[in-house]
Amino acid sequence: MAPLPNAELVQNSLQLYRYLLRCCKQLPDENIRQHYRHAVRQSFKVHADEDNPERIQQIIKRAIEDADWVMNK
Repeated sequence: MAPLPNAELVQNSLQLYRYLLRCCKQLPDENIRQHYRHAVRQSFKVHADEDNPERIQQIIKRAIEDADWVMNK
């Protein structure tokens, strides 16, 4: 189960970025929200120059799985 509805609609990095930030808004504690927002932003910057479509899809899939794990924790 995905942390938010429509996770299957995420197709590109900008959609993923927005999706993950919306997930962060659902976290219970402000410190935890800040931590994960920072982590999302850093990951976005690190992978900003990725141009391999196959690799981008792998990153998207893994990020959604990780978000699911965090949200269910």
